[in-house]
Amino acid sequence: MRYLIIALAVSLAGCVGNPVYRQSGEPHTVVTIDQARYLGLWHEQARLPNSFERDCVHVTAEYGARDDGRISVINRCVNAEGRSRDAVGQARFVGAPSEGKLEVSFFGPFWGDYWVLERADDYAWSIVGEPQGRFLWVLTRAETITPAQRAHFERRISALGYRPSDLIWRE
Repeated sequence: MRYLIIALAVSLAGCVGNPVYRQSGEPHTVVTIDQARYLGLWHEQARLPNSFERDCVHVTAEYGARDDGRISVINRCVNAEGRSRDAVGQARFVGAPSEGKLEVSFFGPFWGDYWVLERADDYAWSIVGEPQGRFLWVLTRAETITPAQRAHFERRISALGYRPSDLIWRE
């Protein structure tokens, strides 16, 4: 849990971010999502460097339905030695329920933006960021991706204004 709590305190520091956003100041657009189809286990394939995932080599995010209409969030980081640490939080929609703009909280009243920038029609993958372009994640339902799939994601990331070479890719 510590790694996500720290993120709130240092979210502006040390992130490479999106150079297109820094030049234009325009936030990303989002896609619509069907909450029920978005729930479940996701495997992180790539991310922009951030302090709260330092030393993580395998990261998953699991989303579930809550009785209050929010989404439960369990992020798991596994380091090279095989030790894991979990962060438990919740997410809520901001704006329309089907709009891909959510906020996530792992610590008290502090919420961070979680925007679904792109996704597969069949919900096999998702590219997630936030309005200032400081964070980016490539998530898939599959545990691993092929070199061709990575090239596909690199093209999509480039189209969003990010440099694929700035990302940490899962090996």
